[in-house]
Amino acid sequence: MSLISHPLAASPTAWLPPDDTERATLHNEVHARPSARLRLPALIVYVAVLNEGVTREQEWQHLRQLTGQQALPEDALDNNFLRLRFAGFTVKWERHSEFTRLSIVQPLADGALLGQDRPQELGAPVVSAAWLRCIPGRTIAAIELAMVPGDLSDDAQLMQQAQQWFGRSTVVASKLGRGHSWAVTDFRITGNGFERMLVIAPPGTTETRVGRISQRLLELETYRLMALRGLPVAKQLSPMLSEAETALSRITALLEDKSASDQGLLDMLVELAARVERHTAEKIYRFSATRAYYTLVTERIAELREKEIPGTQTIGEFMQRRLSPAMATVAASSQRLGSLSERVSRTSALLRTRVDIATELQNRQLLEKLTRGQQLQLRLQSTVEGLSIAAISYYVISLLLYAGKALKSAGAPIDPEIATGVLIPLVLWVVWRTTRRIHAKLYAEP
Repeated sequence: MSLISHPLAASPTAWLPPDDTERATLHNEVHARPSARLRLPALIVYVAVLNEGVTREQEWQHLRQLTGQQALPEDALDNNFLRLRFAGFTVKWERHSEFTRLSIVQPLADGALLGQDRPQELGAPVVSAAWLRCIPGRTIAAIELAMVPGDLSDDAQLMQQAQQWFGRSTVVASKLGRGHSWAVTDFRITGNGFERMLVIAPPGTTETRVGRISQRLLELETYRLMALRGLPVAKQLSPMLSEAETALSRITALLEDKSASDQGLLDMLVELAARVERHTAEKIYRFSATRAYYTLVTERIAELREKEIPGTQTIGEFMQRRLSPAMATVAASSQRLGSLSERVSRTSALLRTRVDIATELQNRQLLEKLTRGQQLQLRLQSTVEGLSIAAISYYVISLLLYAGKALKSAGAPIDPEIATGVLIPLVLWVVWRTTRRIHAKLYAEP
């Protein structure tokens, strides 16, 4: 009796073809950066740095300087996400294509809770100031996000407490998720280099919701600043675009002047095209990245599902009104650069057409000269052929005359001069006919 193993006992992979080499990586991408679980009250010290020129090994060495992390394996950073848990706080590391961000979640000081007047100390950093200063890279965003419990039933009183927390400065605020929490900020950098945000949520708010709120707000501010990196590039590019557009207009005008040198126009156009292409290669990535980051900003604003608080701008409105002009400037510069490149290409095509027409005219004139030369050569050849027929006929007739004289001397009854004169037309026809046959045979050969 044969034994048949139960299907469920087999390995699951036995039911499928071999996995693609990237299947597991692509599948686990959805879990690559899980949201944090935070309990109110809490303080998040957040730093995002540009990681251009910063290796993963440098960041690993920096993380190993934390207490108890000397044995941290280097491959722990392979997935671009790492959460280190300590007694009473956590440190989260995330590496992205252009920046790396570190989030330190720690308790919020009692003196920084809602109702305090501009709390100077939100809580002593659980990591040393030297460790923060030595983060590899250049700071692009630094935020102290305080998340506190509060009563959301009285909007006026809550707004007064929030403004007092920011020292009575002008703030922007909104109700998140149609009212389950508040987010307040003044978008100002304080003396310690951080900007501050305040989130107020009911005491019973779940840890996962608090974590999602913090993640969206921190990402929103980071992507806003990353999107704005295209603005200085656009402003720097503007003078070059104006100069290049003027130069192209001058070249186009010279194309209408037939006296202008094609070589001179070509040299000017090549120099302009090289300059435009160089700036395109240098700036196109920044402009594309700006569009991508701006898209993420709009998505994060939509995810907040803000509800307006009377008398106060929402975070989304504040950002859009100040970010949209900058993004329009970047988009206009990108469009001008692309349009300039296309116009240079069209001008090059016009110049190439002009050169081709001039070349065709020169070729036509050369062909006409060659044709006239061939006609003259043909006429000369015909003249030479006529003279050749006459010369050959003369020699043939001379031979016949000598032959007639020889026959007469031998006693033949013949008059050499009369016989030769009679044969002259025949000789001319035979020589002419023979020459024509030779020509026909030569021309018939391939």
